[in-house]
Amino acid sequence: MIVAMVGAGSLSIPQAVPMIMGANIGTTVTNTIVSLGHITRPEEFRRAFAAATCHDFFNFLTVAVMLPLELATGVLSHSAAALAHAFAGGSGGELPNPLKTATKWVVHQVEHGIAVAFDSPHARAVALIVVSMILLFVTLGYIVRNLRILSSDRMETAVERSAEQNPYIGLVVGIVVTIMVQSSSITTSVLVPLAGAGLLRLEQVFPITVGANIGTTVTALIASLALPRESLQLGLTIALVHLLFNVAGVLIVFVAPPARRIPLRCARWLANVAVRSRKYALLYVLLLFYGVPAVLIFLPRMF
Repeated sequence: MIVAMVGAGSLSIPQAVPMIMGANIGTTVTNTIVSLGHITRPEEFRRAFAAATCHDFFNFLTVAVMLPLELATGVLSHSAAALAHAFAGGSGGELPNPLKTATKWVVHQVEHGIAVAFDSPHARAVALIVVSMILLFVTLGYIVRNLRILSSDRMETAVERSAEQNPYIGLVVGIVVTIMVQSSSITTSVLVPLAGAGLLRLEQVFPITVGANIGTTVTALIASLALPRESLQLGLTIALVHLLFNVAGVLIVFVAPPARRIPLRCARWLANVAVRSRKYALLYVLLLFYGVPAVLIFLPRMF
């Protein structure tokens, strides 16, 4: 959605970069909610909640470093713009657009139907937005459901085989599996019950989780290919920001073992607190993922 809005000119790159970072944090709510399924069994819940929230803390730390750096220097947006120019704008050619070709007839039929149904250009625009959002969420829902059915067993096998290997092998497995299923939430949600059952340790879960963060960036890169030529470079720029942000997180938090231990310690501490009083786990999810964003959205409007 952010890629499409940047390509359409509704969002500028500086506005979109913090939204990309926020999306990285927001996507971790899925596996955190999955971990709440173990809440009635204290030891399972301790392991599952730690496995889920290490993803949260990885993203918090990355945003804490990269957001001020981006606001001060524009390092992500400038680097992504240079790469996008090299890929999409340097030769003046047009990248192949298989998505646009495949969906052109359907798009024309939807636009024609809305044009017939509504006389006002404003009403047509609103109807197009509503239909687009509905189609987006319905198709993503079916993609996730079908991929979960088709690949869950293979994913668990790949995860279990890589878990005992070098952490960088786990990183690569997380990237590859997430590219296959197009959702970091699926990858990390598979890890949580395995950790809860004691089949995976937190140190084994973390590299795969970090790899999933990089693998999920392919979705935005594919989405940028659907943009018309005149806005392709802008869309590709914000998609590359997503990729560079997550690669920066690996370099900051994962590569150095002392830094790698920080999110693990934070996740274990929070899991211990949540086991002592489970209401804190629910408060954590409700406040962090819903309460804080709501306050940040509505507070400025009150002044």
